[in-house]
Amino acid sequence: MLTASGAGGPGRAGSRAQGSGEALEHPEHRSPLLRLQRGALPVPAAGHTLAGHGRRRPGAGHGRGPEARGRLSMSWHPQYRSSKFRHVYGKAASKDKCYDCVPITRNVHDNHFCAVNPSFIAVVTECAGGGAFLVIPIKQTGKLDPHYPKVCGHKGNVLDIKWNPFNDFVIASCSEDATVKIWDIPYQLLKRNITTPKKELLGHARRVGLIEWHPTADNILFSSGYDYKIMIWNLDVKDTVLSKPVKILDAHKDVVLSMSFNTDGSLLATACRDKKIRVIDPRAGTVLQEGSYKSHRVNKVLFLGNMKKLFSTGTSLWNNRQIALWDQNNLSVPLLEEDLDGSSGLLFPIYDSDTHMLYVVGKGDGNIRYYEISPEKPYLNYLTEYRSPLPQKGIGMMPKRGLDVAACEIFRFYKLIPTKSLIEPISMIVPRRSESYQEDIYPLTAAAQPALTAQEWLNGVNKGPLLVSLRPGSEAVNSPPQFLEPEPFTKATDLSQQQGGGGRVLLEDKQKPREIEDVRKWPKVEEKLPKNEQMCLSNGFDVFECPPPKTENELLQMFYRQQEEIRRLRELLIQRDVQIKQLELELRNLCTDTGNY
Repeated sequence: MLTASGAGGPGRAGSRAQGSGEALEHPEHRSPLLRLQRGALPVPAAGHTLAGHGRRRPGAGHGRGPEARGRLSMSWHPQYRSSKFRHVYGKAASKDKCYDCVPITRNVHDNHFCAVNPSFIAVVTECAGGGAFLVIPIKQTGKLDPHYPKVCGHKGNVLDIKWNPFNDFVIASCSEDATVKIWDIPYQLLKRNITTPKKELLGHARRVGLIEWHPTADNILFSSGYDYKIMIWNLDVKDTVLSKPVKILDAHKDVVLSMSFNTDGSLLATACRDKKIRVIDPRAGTVLQEGSYKSHRVNKVLFLGNMKKLFSTGTSLWNNRQIALWDQNNLSVPLLEEDLDGSSGLLFPIYDSDTHMLYVVGKGDGNIRYYEISPEKPYLNYLTEYRSPLPQKGIGMMPKRGLDVAACEIFRFYKLIPTKSLIEPISMIVPRRSESYQEDIYPLTAAAQPALTAQEWLNGVNKGPLLVSLRPGSEAVNSPPQFLEPEPFTKATDLSQQQGGGGRVLLEDKQKPREIEDVRKWPKVEEKLPKNEQMCLSNGFDVFECPPPKTENELLQMFYRQQEEIRRLRELLIQRDVQIKQLELELRNLCTDTGNY
């Protein structure tokens, strides 16, 4: 022990003696843990260590009172927030649930190259002499036949594909040949290449890099090309070749890199190569907001639902990957700006408006970061990260109506891995012990039915999406069918789905009344299906459950499966008969009781 007069020089020791009023140990001989217990060091927050605290900070010691030391320690405590999605984790599918031997495109264009709905997965593929993409039934996992038929009508490489959100059997594609094509996909497995599109859109002077369907209006498609123009197409016409769009947006001075709609589709946000973000009224063609920030070069932009905010990804001045959050009414300065890492791959932002979760997928790496968005500061709350050693070239997203709610799955990605010719599903799961339907993590979501016709939207009407519940057995969850004349199969649907919920007849119903009447005569066998399956039934059998049998063993398995399906339907009919008899008996008893009174 050293006295105050002999420790570290007279001036320094004297000041310590005056502050403490007692003899002190030499600073080099006192351990950091002991100093922490005596209040000389602040309590470190989570993730911090005692490294770097070898010496006492100026003014920190016994000279401070206990209240001051308490305030100093409390200020280091981290702020914890309650969240239902704090423990969400990513789960990759097993090998037999992946899509193997898929020739994924080698194109370097910055797009997803994949589109998914509850019936099919479409992926851009390599093709000699033009562009093509594959359409694979969602249940047909495993190795793909090398001679599997393609959709190949483009003369140049396919750059983007998007499924119609209101019809699972219609897909749009755009290409380097400056055209946009609309395709009808048959109900059965493809047996030959599809080369004739349903519609062809000829308006762009240069290659078309982006397409987007309107989120609430039926048959409205947006396309963006390297001629710096965004064109709005009305597909609700009989012509098969369209050369004049209903509207052309020419507010951009360079190539448009990204397009995103708000919830009701009344506003369009774009990111341009001139480093500017624009918020546009698409029907009027006017730019409502325009902004850029010198330290943020934007690549992708996204509307965050109804939160009046935009989210963008890009690069900083030092070429670090960067994310930014903006107020959609003021694009002069971002609300939040954060550097992620020094990788060179593009960042794809994906927002789930139901759970307010934001996913950031890196092209060229195997990471998927996810955040939770809140309306108040700090706005962006980092949750965790899914890591994988396999890099992804593109990504596909399953709509909410195709998720497995029995497994508490809140999102599903389809990861394109060209190095292994593999498509790997990744499920984002909320860990829950209960096997019942978790209503708190599945709020009402957008239905597969349009809220507006194309002409209503063009006339200026705005309307949010129709909402449905994901609870098994709920109405209007499946996509409304479009009956294709060359195909012999039809799709069994619920009457309420055909009527559009509130007695509203869908556009397809008006065009095909005879087929709808035939479908309404079918028994509603979908109500008692297992909770984790939404099957497409034809005569009570799942068309997409497996590919056509190629061997005698597979044929026998399909035969036994059909026998099991017949047995199940017989049991269902017996249960219905018993329920009818019970109701008749209750009604008779009720009439007898009222007669006695």
